[in-house]
Amino acid sequence: MDILWSPWRLQYVQDSSAKGYGCIFCILPQRGDDGANYIVFRGRENYIVLNLFPYTTGHVLIVPFAHIALLSEAAKAITDEMMELAKQCQKALASIYKPDGFNLGMNLGGAAGAGVAEHFHLHLLPRWIGDTNFMTAVGETRVLSESLQDTYRKLRDYFQSQSFPE
Repeated sequence: MDILWSPWRLQYVQDSSAKGYGCIFCILPQRGDDGANYIVFRGRENYIVLNLFPYTTGHVLIVPFAHIALLSEAAKAITDEMMELAKQCQKALASIYKPDGFNLGMNLGGAAGAGVAEHFHLHLLPRWIGDTNFMTAVGETRVLSESLQDTYRKLRDYFQSQSFPE
């Protein structure tokens, strides 16, 4: 059996749940400064935000505005839009970064690895052959090819140039 350790996430998980500030995914869209909070796009039911602790450059989250813990509790309008936004994110990331593949996934509940278990969200991240190497596996260090600010700008520009059905 292989074991994947990601000890660098412990501080994130502890900080987000222990400080009592409320749900970060509910707070982010209320702050008003999308650039400072890395919110790339706002739909009717969901928004797209950069992961502050990315596994790869371009790691985004699609988050419902509604505070819902489980996918099974979400209205069809939320999940339909979430999947449409996932398709648009995949197109954007393919166009901008030319990855070899993608990971999409959800961690529902703390036991499943959710850092914010009370608010479900979809991860979408580009992957490249060889993007996991000794730095990540042995050195517990990730090497990202660009800053979050640059990633935000590229993805925001892509989404601003698109027209989405109302």
